[in-house]
Amino acid sequence: MATNSKFSYMQIFVFTLFTSLLFITTKARHGNFGLPNELALAPLFIFGDSIFDDGNNNYFDTVFQANYLPYGETYEKGPTGRISDGRIIPDFIAEYAELPLIPPYLDPNNEEFRYGVNFASGGAGALIETRVGLARDLHSQAAYFKNIAKSLRQRLGEEEANPLVSRAVYLFCIGSNDYLFPFDTNSSVLRTYSHEEFGGLVIGNITTVIKEIYNEGGRNFGFMNMYDLGCIPYGKALGSTPNDACYEELTPYVKLHNKALFKLLKKLESELTGFRYSLSDFNKFITQRINHPSKYGFKEGKMACCGTGPYRGINSCGGRRGIKEYDLCDNVTEYLFFDAAHPNEKAYEQFAKLFWSGNPDVAAPYNLKALFESNQELIKDI
Repeated sequence: MATNSKFSYMQIFVFTLFTSLLFITTKARHGNFGLPNELALAPLFIFGDSIFDDGNNNYFDTVFQANYLPYGETYEKGPTGRISDGRIIPDFIAEYAELPLIPPYLDPNNEEFRYGVNFASGGAGALIETRVGLARDLHSQAAYFKNIAKSLRQRLGEEEANPLVSRAVYLFCIGSNDYLFPFDTNSSVLRTYSHEEFGGLVIGNITTVIKEIYNEGGRNFGFMNMYDLGCIPYGKALGSTPNDACYEELTPYVKLHNKALFKLLKKLESELTGFRYSLSDFNKFITQRINHPSKYGFKEGKMACCGTGPYRGINSCGGRRGIKEYDLCDNVTEYLFFDAAHPNEKAYEQFAKLFWSGNPDVAAPYNLKALFESNQELIKDI
């Protein structure tokens, strides 16, 4: 009797173990355990300028590169083309979404697009005319994405590729160079167009690209509004402002742009079936830290860590942009801005956390986590 009992217990144990493993394997295949498998994860496609560029500008001739020290000085990989001391916003968003680092599109060694691609290019604008030849503008980035979407459909078949494109999240940071470029070059465009007309051109091009991605199947979009360009070190140095004042010539463009972007996204939400978005208040985030740095763990909110001139606002960091001399702070984590126009890794991580899981005062009507999690719910229902 004892032997038979032991045998029965062993049979039960083996059967239970087998069915449990089968259950776990089946559920994992459908993404229900939050595992980083190809079916469950929503890809991340990234569009924009130097705030988001993770190395695309390394692969063509331009002054807007950051693949040399002191850029990347706190990053374990060293200088990679990210215009900061370390990681940037998309790196953290990918981490929170349980994705690998999203590679730059122009990297010739990049052959895996299933988890997403970064198309952002330092110096890029929504307008084709912004810094022609020195950056890949937003329309070029959209064309790159269409190539990727086509490639995915060819490799995976439409049955698998179309849901992949639809559940992806499309992250944007674009526009600041369109407004800075005319001031940098004293362009006649400032005299040709009113503030409203010029802003309308920028928003119009952004609208076109959003709709192109939507027509390819994209449904989930993340946007950052624009920080006050006249209050960052670069803007203050550009305007030679006295008494710590912001360069007010830039401010009307920023206000109009942010207002128009808000209206655009609300309009698209009502017009395009399934269109969902997260709009995060980057302007408020930066302004708070400029004015009250110690409240957020910084000692300096107005002067950059790296650069020359007033506020270190002349963009000479690294000595490869026409001016070889530059100053570098001793402790980058004490500074909000790493160089004349770009925050440091510490600030980017703070913002990424808010963009990912912040309340509606920071990211609305959804945060990025909600966009990714709603995609997971769709997968569970398959």
